[in-house]
Amino acid sequence: MITTDVTPGAPCWLDLGTPDVQATAAFYGAVLGWEYEPMGETEGDMEGGMFQKDGKTVAGLGKLTEEGARPAWMIYYDVTDADATTQAVERGGGTVRVAPRDLGEWGRMAQYSDPLGGQFAVWQPGRNTGFELVEEPGSLTWTELYTTDAVAAREFYGGVFGWQFSDMEMPGGVGTYTLITPAGLPTERMQGGLMEVGKEDLALAGGHPYWHPVFAVTDCDAAVAEITGHGGGVQTGPADAEGVGRLAVCLDPSNADFVVLDPARA
Repeated sequence: MITTDVTPGAPCWLDLGTPDVQATAAFYGAVLGWEYEPMGETEGDMEGGMFQKDGKTVAGLGKLTEEGARPAWMIYYDVTDADATTQAVERGGGTVRVAPRDLGEWGRMAQYSDPLGGQFAVWQPGRNTGFELVEEPGSLTWTELYTTDAVAAREFYGGVFGWQFSDMEMPGGVGTYTLITPAGLPTERMQGGLMEVGKEDLALAGGHPYWHPVFAVTDCDAAVAEITGHGGGVQTGPADAEGVGRLAVCLDPSNADFVVLDPARA
């Protein structure tokens, strides 16, 4: 369960870099019911703003400016000290993509790649602690890493964040799924998972591991219809996952990947 509490090692923010901000804002508005709020006067590469759902901030959106980068969601994890986290990333064999920097009084951020190339970020909160709505339709409900080496991923992220891991067999005996819980918290606070896949399954990122967000919806099939009807695509699903719900792995019109999930009811 993801919350809006300040919890070290837990997801606290996500944003999307895209080549067409206005078109992308319209897409997610249709699919997830988000409202896009531009951040003041923006021009050219500085174009961007916030997504809101029911008046609460759920994510950020900005113009993709990094040369050679693919449109993708970036997930941020809460930390108490971005500089110390950077040192832990480097000790674990990761790469610093954006060194820790202050964003005014709002907080301090940094971005990294894990040793196999999976990109992620951290947020050291100031006045802004992160998103304002989770675990509700149209908001983040899970995070997931596809990686070519689950053992190496567990070692790296465990060293950086102190995450707790537990394994479960996937339905049909097709492999193992590793569940992630923040350090020192009960299993009810599971926030995501990681799964080992082959390089051929990572074509979106050129064979490198990648994280993607899972958004809650009230009707997976209806969400998929909106996705395809507004220029997006579907990689897998919709399909039922026992004990999880009905889900589909999808792409927006710029090929940024995400999952929509109608969670199983108790």
